[in-house]
Amino acid sequence: MNEAFIIRILLAALLGGAIGIEREYRAKEAGFRTHFLVGLGAAIFMILSKYGYEDVVGGVVRLDPSRIASQVVSGSGFIGAGCIIFQRHVVRGLTTAAGLWVTSAIGLACGSGLYLLATVSTVLVLLCLEGVSILHNRFGAKQISLTFSAPTREGIREVLDSIGREHTEVLAYEMKTHRSQDAETYTATVRLKVKRNHYQSRIMSFMTEFDGITIDNLE
Repeated sequence: MNEAFIIRILLAALLGGAIGIEREYRAKEAGFRTHFLVGLGAAIFMILSKYGYEDVVGGVVRLDPSRIASQVVSGSGFIGAGCIIFQRHVVRGLTTAAGLWVTSAIGLACGSGLYLLATVSTVLVLLCLEGVSILHNRFGAKQISLTFSAPTREGIREVLDSIGREHTEVLAYEMKTHRSQDAETYTATVRLKVKRNHYQSRIMSFMTEFDGITIDNLE
C-alpha cells in the first residue's frame, strides 16, 4: 500500500509542477514550486483523509473520508487570493489563482487514485493556458502603458477623449503636474487595451496629430 501512496504523491507533484512550469514561463505570480507543493499537499491530505486513521477506528466507528480533503478547497482559495493583485484599477492574477485551485483538485484526484482523471485534467489545463495564449497573442487585445506630456490640461484631456474614439479602450490613467520657473508641464500615464497588430505604429501616428504632445514612454 505504501508503494501506491508514493506513486500518488509523485504523480500529483509532477502534474502540479507541469502547470507551474507554464506559469513560471509566463512570469506569473505563482510558478513551479508553488504548484508543485499545492499538488503534493492536496494528494497527501486526500490520502490522510481516506486512509490515515484506519488503525484507530473500526467496528461501528465510521469517518467521513472527505472531512480533511474538503478543507483543501478552501485552503487553496486562500493561497490563490494571495496571487490576485488590484493595481491602478486593473485586476491581475485571476488565472494563476484559478490554476492553483485546479492544481489542488488534481492533487486530490491523484490522492484518490484517479490517475487518468488527474492526467487528462492537467492536459486540459495546459491546453487552455497555452492554446488561449497563442490565439490571444495572434488575434486578441493587449494591455499597454503610454506616458505622454502636454503643456496644458486641456491637451491631456483632448488626447484621452480622442483615444477612446479610436477603438482603443482606456483602462486607467494618472496625471501629474511638473512645475518649473518658466512653465507647467502635464504628464499622463495611461493604461490602454489595444489590438495587437502594429499597435505601436498606429499609436505613434495617432499622437502626431496633436500639437505640443510628447511621447515619453510606450510599452
